[in-house]
Amino acid sequence: MQQNSVYTSKLSMACPTCGSGEIVYSCSPACCFNHVCADCRTTFEPATAVVSGKPRPAAGSIVPPDPLPDCTEPTAACARCESTAVYAAASGELVCGACGTWLTLELTEIAPG
Repeated sequence: MQQNSVYTSKLSMACPTCGSGEIVYSCSPACCFNHVCADCRTTFEPATAVVSGKPRPAAGSIVPPDPLPDCTEPTAACARCESTAVYAAASGELVCGACGTWLTLELTEIAPG
């Protein structure tokens, strides 16, 4: 790997109602991004926004998590390229593994369970 590699981990998020980290992705990107809290059954949809003014990492420098997330784990689409290869960087920021865009996460469509 390059010296300036961006090491990542799987995307995680907390329930906006109870704060639990036990979140399940219950749909598919072709439909929606509905997530469900396993503890209180709140549903919500994560969305990303581009962090402006921050340069993208060099091509090939983003190291995906190992193992990669499975289809039931939390996910969000990149606001720039719509890829679901959105990961948490070691710095705590989010980065798109496909296009290198730095992102922020917001939870929308919150429906308490």
